[in-house]
Amino acid sequence: MPLLLAGTPADLDTAARRLADGSLVALPTETVYGLGARADDDVAVARVFAAKGRPSDHPLIVHVADVAAAERYAASLPPAARKLMDAFWPGPVTVIVPRRADVGAAAAGGQDTIGLRCPGHPMARALLERAAALGVHGVAAPSANRFGRISPTRAAHVMEEFAALGEDELAVLDGGDSAVGIESAIVDCSGATPRLLRPGSLSRETLRAVLGELAERDEASPRASGTLEAHYAPRAKLRLMGTAELRSGIELLGSDLKSAPGSQPVLALYSRSPVAALLPGKRLPERMLHRPMPDDAARAAHDLFADLRELDAAGVRLIWVETPPDTSDWEGVRDRLTRAAAA
Repeated sequence: MPLLLAGTPADLDTAARRLADGSLVALPTETVYGLGARADDDVAVARVFAAKGRPSDHPLIVHVADVAAAERYAASLPPAARKLMDAFWPGPVTVIVPRRADVGAAAAGGQDTIGLRCPGHPMARALLERAAALGVHGVAAPSANRFGRISPTRAAHVMEEFAALGEDELAVLDGGDSAVGIESAIVDCSGATPRLLRPGSLSRETLRAVLGELAERDEASPRASGTLEAHYAPRAKLRLMGTAELRSGIELLGSDLKSAPGSQPVLALYSRSPVAALLPGKRLPERMLHRPMPDDAARAAHDLFADLRELDAAGVRLIWVETPPDTSDWEGVRDRLTRAAAA
């Protein structure tokens, strides 16, 4: 099992030394937990790709303590990137900028751009500051899960994902539950017009208010973390459905949802609508689980990955999710569920 650290000053010193030595450290951030390695060491970064089973051309986000550290990786910081840094750092937004040619090639997946973020979690910031004192000015840290699977928002999730790694291979800092719960927004600032590559907890309107303009991803956009069509997926088959479609689907399953000796649940339902609205006049079938999705978009984002992990752990074959509202505040949650359903 990995080494679990409580986040005391001594633990943070241990984690910083491990990063300096090229080892893996899972760190809490306000979005999700990240699987980190020093970003200026291609051999250390390769350990991240190997542990996750992630293709080496799929870029990672480099976490930095401040703008000065970001400048060590950026060939330039375009005006759009500066605006986002000033407005939201430390916080849940990643900027894609031109990369310095002499650093971070492996972390950038071989591209001439690189993603940079300054996290807001106090433990992550303390670790980055200690690491910088040891000469580590950036930590490449994708989500601390197996590639394509549900992102972790608790240290326990990370320990489960990488239970096969030993204490000498991975240390996990326990910083409690991630406050945001979904990954950062990613904005490509490397071109003439800033482009939203991945939505996050910051709404499109909030980003546009700072930038003045915000275009959509196009074919010329650089590759970015977490933007593959299929991602964030549980083992069970996840499907997004409207309210009427959920009612019909439950009716069609019929006898498959009836109890049998020693049987496990077949279907998990994750919805804002209560069971009474989906099954008028009926009780919840024995082989069906129901988990309410919060009505508030921010709370739904916070709970999303933890809830999906719990439903998946119940052994269901299917997870049916009521489609979230088509509004900008729900865009990050819809994005994660859409990619999970594509897996």
